[in-house]
Amino acid sequence: MCGITGWVSFDRDLRSASHTLDAMTETMSCRGPDDRGTWTDGPVALGHRRLAVIDLPGGRQPMTLDTPEGTLALVYSGETYNFTELRSELTGRGHRFRTDSDTEVVLRGYLEWGEALPERLNGMYAFAIWDGRHRKLVMVRDRMGIKPFSYYRTADGVLFGSEPKAILANPLARARVRLDGLRELFAFVKTPGHGVWDGMHEVEPGTVVTVDRDGLRRRVYWSLETRAHPDDRATSIAHVRTLLDDIVRRQLVADVPRCTLLSGGLDSSAMTALAARQLAGTGETVRSFSVDFVGRTEHFVADDFRATTDTPFVHDVVRASGTEHQDILLDSLALADPEVRRRMITARDLPMGLGDMDSSLFLLFKAVREHSTVALSGESADEIFGGYFQFFDEAARKADTFPWLVHFDEHFGDDVGVLHPELRRRMDLPAFRRDSYAAAVAGIGRLSGESDFEYGMRKICHLHLTRFVQVLLDRKDRASMAVGLEVRVPFCDHRLVEYVYNAPWSVKSFDGREKSLLREATADVLPQSVYDREKSPYPSTQDPRYAAALREQTRELLADPSHRVFDLVDAARVKHVTERDTPQNSTASRRGMERTLDLALWLDLYDPEISLT
Repeated sequence: MCGITGWVSFDRDLRSASHTLDAMTETMSCRGPDDRGTWTDGPVALGHRRLAVIDLPGGRQPMTLDTPEGTLALVYSGETYNFTELRSELTGRGHRFRTDSDTEVVLRGYLEWGEALPERLNGMYAFAIWDGRHRKLVMVRDRMGIKPFSYYRTADGVLFGSEPKAILANPLARARVRLDGLRELFAFVKTPGHGVWDGMHEVEPGTVVTVDRDGLRRRVYWSLETRAHPDDRATSIAHVRTLLDDIVRRQLVADVPRCTLLSGGLDSSAMTALAARQLAGTGETVRSFSVDFVGRTEHFVADDFRATTDTPFVHDVVRASGTEHQDILLDSLALADPEVRRRMITARDLPMGLGDMDSSLFLLFKAVREHSTVALSGESADEIFGGYFQFFDEAARKADTFPWLVHFDEHFGDDVGVLHPELRRRMDLPAFRRDSYAAAVAGIGRLSGESDFEYGMRKICHLHLTRFVQVLLDRKDRASMAVGLEVRVPFCDHRLVEYVYNAPWSVKSFDGREKSLLREATADVLPQSVYDREKSPYPSTQDPRYAAALREQTRELLADPSHRVFDLVDAARVKHVTERDTPQNSTASRRGMERTLDLALWLDLYDPEISLT
């Protein structure tokens, strides 16, 4: 797991641009605290920051391979979980390896199979290969988009990086956000390939982007396709379990300490229990970590969104699976610390406005990193198996919009209300969401004879797997890599995604509950309490001190009416948000303050040009 960056300029020799390459590379230092490397050759310059996970001494990058026709050079971020099998196949084809790293397997795999390589990979990855034989750059992203990958076209080539900050460190990149970028920030709808920053794009999941003198070409090597599901319920349950056992086994491979992130929900509990059972066979004990807030378990108040607190269920899993566990307790005032906010905005390069849910994730990962380098997470199971409220809500099922937006403001609060009315009018988020929804559902295949209800549920599943999950995966990657922690997501294995996506809803939810397939596939390793537990989202603090700290910081900002943030937000509306409601502000009030503070800090840190065109 690492940070990659690079620059291709067909009209100049980049060997004289080492200072700029160094600056681009150093922006990735958090992603790769263990090592750095750069490589230049004529029109190409590559930079790499390494988090060493497999083959600690042998996996240095950029990694090169000389051929009679020219040099191949690779910068790679991620993990290839089937690298052992690929290595054996390549060895059988005559390749001789210098290292034990999966990086060299990818490089030699490209030498053998060229741009057909990605179809053979199982993993999470973003990598770029300079092919000196054909003077072209090949950029590849994993099927689910687990690892981020941005690029920026220039007059004679391209800039790229794991994160936008690497690209913005190059003087050729203009730090500007236009109206379409602002829409991306506020709509909670992820447009595939959109980079928010003007001129910046993302390599889309399951895509190869090739750049040479003739321009830029895209090839989709994987997408979520509709297929008939051949198996009955019992066979489906058994196959899901077989896949999960294989996935967890592969993703436990590391040469550094690893652990699991345990919330006490079905997803992380199943993943932790399977990992514990597999490692027990080798005499190892799984380490697990959970997050909670000081006093939350004792003073928890149930609401329509969260019926139970996590800790009792976490401890049931710990007892059942025998993990070596640690509860990470966060103080609510730490969540409001402006330094933590700064770290998260810097990690994400954007003001996403998720407040304490971002801050707590960062602080959790920071604490876990003191003990482990690799963590397995239950992320994405809700999207794959159908775990969210909106999968079962009739209004969300019937709405001609993204289903998570139907009750979004009710659950998370409206942060658009603090914007200037004229800006809201120009953004026209309702129209943007309508257009985005129409584009998203246009290509979803329908099986012959599929009922309207089953097809409707297929659309909801497809939207979550191609739009919603991208927001969460990016958030988790940025927060974890900001502290040099590699988070793996077993439920994003493309084999599992393809299989469960195509299972009919009548199989996914055969007992009318969320994630029935996953629950039954792992029933033998789950405590009864977790088996019976209803879905509970990622925790949010209920401590009134958090809202009080937000109010104080917002008032300090309001005392500086010349701040650039008031070009975007309406000071009178922000003031109203800080003064209304009880000392424990409503969700809407909190969200408005969080978004305002995020925007202000982002403007201070990045000084972007805002263009409302």
